[in-house]
Amino acid sequence: MHQLHNDFVPVQITIRDVPDLVRDELAARAALQRKSMQQYLRQELERIASRPQIESWLDETRRRKKASGTTLSAAEILEHRDADRR
Repeated sequence: MHQLHNDFVPVQITIRDVPDLVRDELAARAALQRKSMQQYLRQELERIASRPQIESWLDETRRRKKASGTTLSAAEILEHRDADRR
């Protein structure tokens, strides 16, 4: 039950020593979207968290490539790419 309770309790994050220029840029971006700094930063954190880390993505890509058993040369890849543009 304790774990279930923690899943619904908002977490607060504090970041210290943010340079003034960074804070000003983030505040400007928030203002452009007509959001508070908190709303803007929460949205950005959710966006970051929704994307896979590059290392995980590369590992999965390599695993799928190995499992397919096929290889294409760079020339073949470019040929297929260019064919799609015609």
